[in-house]
Amino acid sequence: MSSVANVSTSYAMEMMGVAMAKTQQEEQGRQSLQLLESAASSSQQIQTSSAAPVGNVGQNINIKV
Repeated sequence: MSSVANVSTSYAMEMMGVAMAKTQQEEQGRQSLQLLESAASSSQQIQTSSAAPVGNVGQNINIKV
C-alpha cells in the first residue's frame, strides 16, 4: 500500500508543478501583451505630437564623391 501512496503523492506533486508553470506562463504572456500595447500607444503619441517640418531645411543633402 505504501508504494501506491508514494505514486499518488508523486503524481499530485507533478500536477501541482505543471499547474504552477502554466500560471507563470500565462502571467508572462499578459505582461508581454501589456508591454507591447504601451509601446504602441507611446509610439502613436510621439507620431501625433511631432510637428511638421517648416520650410525646406534638411530636405536637400549635398553629396560629393
